[in-house]
Amino acid sequence: MSTPSDPSFSSIRYLPTNEAYDRWAAIYDTDGNFLQALDTIELKTLFPQFLQSITSSKPWRIVDLGCGTGRNTALLLTVPDIDEAIALDSSKGMLEVARLRLQQAGDGANPSDLVAPRTTPKLHFEVFDMLASPSPPASAQQVDAVISTLVVEHVPLPTFFSQVSQILMPGGVLLLTNMHAHMGGISQAGFVDAGTREKIRPTSYAHTVTDVVAEARRWGLEVEYGDKGDAGGIKERAVDEDMVEKLGPRSRKWVGVTVWFGGLFRKRARS
Repeated sequence: MSTPSDPSFSSIRYLPTNEAYDRWAAIYDTDGNFLQALDTIELKTLFPQFLQSITSSKPWRIVDLGCGTGRNTALLLTVPDIDEAIALDSSKGMLEVARLRLQQAGDGANPSDLVAPRTTPKLHFEVFDMLASPSPPASAQQVDAVISTLVVEHVPLPTFFSQVSQILMPGGVLLLTNMHAHMGGISQAGFVDAGTREKIRPTSYAHTVTDVVAEARRWGLEVEYGDKGDAGGIKERAVDEDMVEKLGPRSRKWVGVTVWFGGLFRKRARS
């Protein structure tokens, strides 16, 4: 499935996920990634629901798990009820982009452990590879909530939810989004290296919604459903013709295909 909107490439090269994202980091936000654009649109609804679902005492500590270039970390920094945002990623290249991006937003604050004005959360960056470490760093344990978008595609489900269950306190909330298996069965994340003309692909898995929900339950996380008729559960989104202009030309070939899902999970409280 290629279109004139897709950059041409000479070959495909598969790399470990952190290495692939190190190479992708410089252009990740500018290479026309329509799934990221769709994710940003969906978060306009899902992110406020996420904040409203957090029931622990304020102020909160929240982890951005697989923070990438800091797109969602920037959202966290706008929330006065958050005391600390902890940005974790296995790619040093992506973390560096996030650090510079958020440092500029913070008017030149310290890039390694940013403390902006009093109403802005503290920000902590840390390299963390959940595939290489059985436990999250101490700085990211027993937090109130986790946001992790377009990340679990690259991680076996038991590994991902094992880490999330250690990060969250009982009753804590996870906001999770991912590439839908309908899209993952056809394609996967990747980019064209402008220097080599290679298509670089990290490790990817086409996780189904059913498998994600079942594995989350094994680790004590249940899908969060809205109260009083509010939206809840797992949302699934297909691309339609009306969305192409907003999502960009690379989305056109995906019209009619379900490409995204997302929702909220809550870690069961101790009995």
